[in-house]
Amino acid sequence: MMTPVMNVDKPALRRIARGGAVLGSGGGGDPYIGRLMAEQELGDDKTVPVVSLDDLPDDALILPIAMMGAPHVMLERFPSGREIPALVATMEKLMGRKVSAILCIEAGGLNSVIPFIAAAQMGLPIVDGDAMGRAFPELQMVTFTLAGIRATPMAMYDDKGNGATFDTVSNQWTERLARALTIEMGGAAMVGLYSVTAGEIRDSLIKGSLTLAHRIGELIETYGSQAPETLALSLGGAMLFHGRVRDVERRLEGAFAKGSVKIEGQGDFRGRSLTLGFQNEFLSAEEDGRMLATTPDLITLIDANTGAPVPTDTVKYGLSVKVLGLPCDPIWRSEEALALVGPRYFGIDADYKPLDVA
Repeated sequence: MMTPVMNVDKPALRRIARGGAVLGSGGGGDPYIGRLMAEQELGDDKTVPVVSLDDLPDDALILPIAMMGAPHVMLERFPSGREIPALVATMEKLMGRKVSAILCIEAGGLNSVIPFIAAAQMGLPIVDGDAMGRAFPELQMVTFTLAGIRATPMAMYDDKGNGATFDTVSNQWTERLARALTIEMGGAAMVGLYSVTAGEIRDSLIKGSLTLAHRIGELIETYGSQAPETLALSLGGAMLFHGRVRDVERRLEGAFAKGSVKIEGQGDFRGRSLTLGFQNEFLSAEEDGRMLATTPDLITLIDANTGAPVPTDTVKYGLSVKVLGLPCDPIWRSEEALALVGPRYFGIDADYKPLDVA
């Protein structure tokens, strides 16, 4: 049992950012810039309180805040700092009530730390949980969709101050329309959506995400290059591969970063090769025609020399890496969930099989 994180200061934020990069499965945006912005908000002595969903009354309004766009664009067009107050004010106007707490919509990458900026700026607590348990590339890919919760009303702002609101007929339409506007906004925007009460999400929130990210960050700090093996053991995962990156193919399609990474085996994996496919996040790991892992299980690339997670937008030729597979939250293994986030949704010609950790 992990001790829950209660207050997040700068050291805790660094651990959460690093753990979030692992849970991001290569995507969600590199948390480095977001962490620096959050640290600036925290200053030397400020902390963000972390609350359990169970500690909030049923009518408490919770607002997820996130960055939307392709990961490498989000690194180049990071927030101005004015978007969050505008988002919160707009959402409070739309909902007709005050926000009680901030939530991470996903546990991974940049969006594991962006909500801390919001919490620090607005003087609000952040909930220890999220709606993915990892990172996924599209807005409708959340546990809230499975629970029938609407993404809208939704607001979004860019770094120039342009804002928009949405009221859509489905969460899939929210994704389509918001993605199109994100492209017009330069490929990245700050969004507030899935505003919910605590009572509405008691059965659909993936609880303890921030505590888990913090624990992963602690293990990386402690074990360095041996962190992948330690994480696999601690989190019920598996070491899928060890090798050197031999080719990276990356392209931008509709505000998504898509492509593949080819890895040549080293050590015990010498003479073998692995191909990772990604759409913002790593979605498949295939060795010589055999699928080792697919979404919704997590596939994370780790620097073999440092133990640091490697995002899809920064992986490069020649890097020595280890490939870590981690099991997804059980909520993603139903037929309804797999239709939303499973391999065939992304055009991968394979049925989902739970990660083999034997």
